[in-house]
Amino acid sequence: MQTWPGSSYPLGATFDGNGTNFALFSEGAERVELCLFGDRGKETRVPLVDVDAYVWHAYLPQVRPGQRYGYRVYGPNDPKSGARFNPNKLLLDPYAKAVEGQVTWGQPVFGYDFGEPDSRNDEDSATSMMKGVVVNPYFDWAGDRQPKTPYSESFIYEAHVKGLTQTHPGIPDEIRGTYSAIAHPVIIEHLKKLGVTAIELMPVHQFVNDSTLQEKGLSNYWGYNTIAFLAPQNTYASTGDRGQQVEEFKGMVRALHAAGIEVILDVVYNHTAEGNHLGPTLSMKGVDNVAYYKLEDDDKRYYTDYTGTGNSLNAGNPHALQLIMDSLRYWVLEMHVDGFRFDLASALAREFYDVDRLATFFELVQQDPVVSQVKLIAEPWDVGPGGYQVGNFPPQWTEWNGKYRDTVRDFWRGEPQALGEFASRLTGSADLYEHSGRRPVASVNFVTAHDGFTLRDLVSYNEKHNEANGEDNNDGESHNRSMNFGVEGPTDDVEINTIRARQQRNFIATLLLSQGVPMLLHGDELGRTQYGNNNGYAQDNEITWVDWENVDQPLVEFTAAMARLRRDHPTFRRRRFFNGRPVRMQDGEQRRDIAWLRPDGTLMQPDDWESGFGRAIGVFLNGRGIRERDYRGEPIVDKHFIVLFNAGDDIVDFRTPVIDDSPMWNVLIDTAGEKADSDPLQPGATVRLHAKALMVLSEHSVMEPEIDHSVAASLAAQTDTTMPGQSPKSELEH
Repeated sequence: MQTWPGSSYPLGATFDGNGTNFALFSEGAERVELCLFGDRGKETRVPLVDVDAYVWHAYLPQVRPGQRYGYRVYGPNDPKSGARFNPNKLLLDPYAKAVEGQVTWGQPVFGYDFGEPDSRNDEDSATSMMKGVVVNPYFDWAGDRQPKTPYSESFIYEAHVKGLTQTHPGIPDEIRGTYSAIAHPVIIEHLKKLGVTAIELMPVHQFVNDSTLQEKGLSNYWGYNTIAFLAPQNTYASTGDRGQQVEEFKGMVRALHAAGIEVILDVVYNHTAEGNHLGPTLSMKGVDNVAYYKLEDDDKRYYTDYTGTGNSLNAGNPHALQLIMDSLRYWVLEMHVDGFRFDLASALAREFYDVDRLATFFELVQQDPVVSQVKLIAEPWDVGPGGYQVGNFPPQWTEWNGKYRDTVRDFWRGEPQALGEFASRLTGSADLYEHSGRRPVASVNFVTAHDGFTLRDLVSYNEKHNEANGEDNNDGESHNRSMNFGVEGPTDDVEINTIRARQQRNFIATLLLSQGVPMLLHGDELGRTQYGNNNGYAQDNEITWVDWENVDQPLVEFTAAMARLRRDHPTFRRRRFFNGRPVRMQDGEQRRDIAWLRPDGTLMQPDDWESGFGRAIGVFLNGRGIRERDYRGEPIVDKHFIVLFNAGDDIVDFRTPVIDDSPMWNVLIDTAGEKADSDPLQPGATVRLHAKALMVLSEHSVMEPEIDHSVAASLAAQTDTTMPGQSPKSELEH
């Protein structure tokens, strides 16, 4: 095998049109072998003799795309010092851009003898290991342009590649559950109907299927078990896993972009699939364990675990940070993705022990000319001490707002709470984000996500039902803030089903009327159920797949209508926080940008907020007090709106306030289905709002007479062309 010195940069396997450069970082290695595998499994070992700054490299002019490869790394095997080198274990390149095959579980992929964690096992793992694949970087993007939708106009749809597409009757069987299925016209059409601007895909970095789950007949369905940060998951490709997955992923992105839909990836940089000291040796553990993983100071045999998965990536090491940043740039520049949602992002802020908002990772992101320009969404918590960090991420970041989820759930189930908390969440959570100079869009609002009940289950179950997970129903969140309305699970009771349907509309309407960035869980608009399972991470079956045969079509239409209302009216997606102070109108009048109303139409008073005054409240939104300008510099002007909420168990009569320039109000939305499209309400009129219902009123505009644009009317208007002594009519008649 002909070998040239090559280059230490970039890391990974890079095909340049003639040959392939291989580069692997390992500070502790004494010797490194590149292992090339033929189609029948024959292994050819190529020593890497050139080393620069701990990067071992070589250029192989004969290696082309599709070549399978791995590494064997020689060095000390002393777990107490953190060193776990063992050349008998074939290692996956941490920078692999594609991965072929899966791990075959058994003794060979573990660096110790079962039952003796401190021993050394020298069985060869090559036949049991997934392999890296050299990929062809060239792709016809056909003029692809990233949509770059502003946060204020974004509507995010969280989805699972397989779960969303596996049962759709309009998708050919051979591509269901794949990237090609996400790109299929029926899925794109559905997303566009909903008004979705971005699809947030659950993990698509190559992940490992846990042996413990496989033994139970389950799988790592969600994919939060990454092993290769630059490789798209091969099981989501319909065309093959020898590099075809890269082409298929790019094709999916190109199709979504053509429809104006951004692609956001849920990324898991906080840990890897290699687990703790009892986990397998698959990649970084054998490449350079000390550099890539955070180890306990007093005994480096053991891994620091802030994630609940066995290990934590060492975000304080420059080489581990480089891997993260190189991966992020690769997905933006080469794969054209538009943003990232960082799983357990607080773990990346633990450069030492405590969560540090100014940790090196965030400094790198801040100054990076590529990564800093895409959407950055943090899941602002981990399982370590002080890990709940909602509101504490740097100004450039947005966050999954867990407080929004909890507060909105509690409000609609009628849980006694301070109304001020609900008001704050509805208006963008200024108490969490304004202090750091951020805007309402820093809050990614959601009621449900992949982790927990679906929306339908949130209104159908009081308790979790996770028996299928094989953990005696002990896994998953026990405090769900849900309500079943008298029956656990499905029922034929018409009254219960009616209020459950209304409650789903309440949640969707609240989400899409709140300031911030709304995120909808896939299938919630369809009435999807997981039968009470609130932790479907291991269920790759009908429990978690979207059931396209039993769609709640009225709920789909309602969701689309609410999204249109949000899109058409900047009042519901302001770029600045409300301040509650008077705003000067064009007519010289002054009126608050927002006003909170009691049911009698008067303003909420300070004591009302904390008195447990009730479960009903209204809010006036000043459409002329937006205090923002469009791209031409013109003031943004909208209608006034009133939103009425009744989370109680009784009907409430709301009195509409008297607003000078809005003599009447139109009922646009009534989740109880009674008042919408009714005659306009006079100022000061009383409107009846059902229990557990929401209503949206907009100021009534008198329609101006429609202008006649016909040819005859246009000619009649040209009086200056009429001959002297003739009338327009006679001219037309002539």
